[in-house]
Amino acid sequence: MTSAITTALPVLYSFRRCPYAMRARLALVAGGAPCELREIVLRDKPAEMLAASPKGTVPVLVTAEGTVIEQSLDVMLWALRRNDPLRWLQPEVGTLDDMLALVALCDNDFKPQLDRYKYPGRFAEAEGAARERGAMFLRGLESRLSVSAHLAGAHATLADAALMPFVRQFAMVDMAWFDAQPWPRLQSWLSGWLACDVFARAMHKYAPWKAGETGIDFPPDWQR
Repeated sequence: MTSAITTALPVLYSFRRCPYAMRARLALVAGGAPCELREIVLRDKPAEMLAASPKGTVPVLVTAEGTVIEQSLDVMLWALRRNDPLRWLQPEVGTLDDMLALVALCDNDFKPQLDRYKYPGRFAEAEGAARERGAMFLRGLESRLSVSAHLAGAHATLADAALMPFVRQFAMVDMAWFDAQPWPRLQSWLSGWLACDVFARAMHKYAPWKAGETGIDFPPDWQR
């Protein structure tokens, strides 16, 4: 059970299934960054969120000082630069800039193919073509994971947490197909994320927030 918010905290507007919001919540959990979570319904976006961020997409973080952070990667960096006990900003292989470049590749190249694969009716091209282009990116991740357990070394980092929600979404389109691919390391990496405590805490389900209500203490103070 969660308790009421009693002190001024950052406010996070989120939607549980959105992969961008998911990566932000993962970083908030990893960094132990307390906030007031306001779970929204995308078809009924609260006026308070739109006033803070007219773009109307999640996540949106409003800091205690009133600064609005509108991009998921910026939320991750905000949380982890304040506290990074799991060393998500400290890759064993490469640099933070290298990790950010991989995240940009995911967001700019892989995500459009994921959309075309997941929602073929919205696009003119064939579903199989989008899946194959997405698979090219995933084969690159499999190659990375053949060298180390995670994308930037032996421990999980921002790169893993930022990419995992999108790999998960791609796999879920056709799990039988994904499981049949010769990607044992990628499949194991994804399974490990889905079974970990950070993911469980980030994905805890809450009722939608209503104007005038107090939000939820996040991250949840429990371990499974």
